[in-house]
Amino acid sequence: MKKLYIIGAGGFGREVLQWIKDINKVSPRWEIAGFLDDDPDALEGYPCDARIVGGIKDHEIRSDEEFVLCIANPSVKQQIAEDYLKRGAVFPVIIHPTTVLTDYTEYGEGTILWPYAKIAVNSRCGRFCTILSRDIGHDISIGDYCFIATNTTMLRNITVGDRVFIASNAVIANDVTIGDDAYIGMGSIVMKDVPAKCKTFANPARILPS
Repeated sequence: MKKLYIIGAGGFGREVLQWIKDINKVSPRWEIAGFLDDDPDALEGYPCDARIVGGIKDHEIRSDEEFVLCIANPSVKQQIAEDYLKRGAVFPVIIHPTTVLTDYTEYGEGTILWPYAKIAVNSRCGRFCTILSRDIGHDISIGDYCFIATNTTMLRNITVGDRVFIASNAVIANDVTIGDDAYIGMGSIVMKDVPAKCKTFANPARILPS
């Protein structure tokens, strides 16, 4: 059984700790080794049965270890992932037992699929994505290092670039393309393409430069 380290001891990491426990209840897979975080006080004030066992930057990677990357900021997540991968780290896919997938769903390494998340037929998400939403429909392509928050609705034929952050309760219309490094604000109703590095807010969504 591999040791599993959770990179990031914030709320994101503490939630994923529970999802890993849920996976282990169904089929024991990992020994939970603890959190890696550069803030040694990140867990202070939060009840938690795992502890911070070291920093992110100075951890020495071993062959009996695997990692889950619990960082919401897409650019920071990419930086950490690339550093760890160069040093031989392995990032398994974390799929909660309640996740809904199909025979034709695709997902890349390091992806985290939340409880009751759904990715429908012929849709894909890239490497190191975090999917909280229950409404990822068919024929949707999501790039690498994206974060898709709770209650996001995407029904069909949508293309999402790399390092895109989509906040909660956003709705993306069919046939829309969202460029790399875009930020889709909470509650945005996106009816047209969003260029790279732009932000959206409101209903209908207004597109603002970053």
